[in-house]
Amino acid sequence: MSETRPYIAQRPKRADGQRNYDAILAAARRAFEADGSDASLEDIAGQAGVAIGTLYRHFPTRAALVEAATRDGLAELVARAERPAAAEDALEALTDWMGQAVRHFSTFRGLVGILTRSMYDEGTPSHAMCTAMHRSGAALLDAAQRAGRVRADLTPDELFDLLSGAAWVRENAVPGHDGSPRFLRLVLEGLVLPDGTR
Repeated sequence: MSETRPYIAQRPKRADGQRNYDAILAAARRAFEADGSDASLEDIAGQAGVAIGTLYRHFPTRAALVEAATRDGLAELVARAERPAAAEDALEALTDWMGQAVRHFSTFRGLVGILTRSMYDEGTPSHAMCTAMHRSGAALLDAAQRAGRVRADLTPDELFDLLSGAAWVRENAVPGHDGSPRFLRLVLEGLVLPDGTR
């Protein structure tokens, strides 16, 4: 049985293809932020100034378009985990990264569910980037646990469940009533150990 790899959109080499790809991606990001992950692909094509067939040539599925629209944010989470600021201790690095992760996971309505599914479904376009992001967060968690700053029984999967919960709160917040920062603070109160506690 042959293994089918998910389609990952790539920027074309030809200048006209690049212009269309970039225009579609910019329009998609605006549409997803305004209307969520179910935004009309026909409207996105129209906003990009291309035919719907051109959109599908670059992004044959909605999942491929969502992956391309969110790839940079996931890549930044991976990069941020790999280069914590010199002044940060392990807990500060983890805490800062968690806040950034919650903001990215809730960039638009529906994204937290897409990323949660993609974490465990190898057939989705976002799976590879979600896996890389999961590894980077797990490394920060491990560093904080080895430093005795975070309870040792917290698993990486549980960390991501907590982040997904905070992102869901942010994604569904009424304007002006985002409870996710407090949600994260309460989560951290249950995870963080006093200095010197092992």
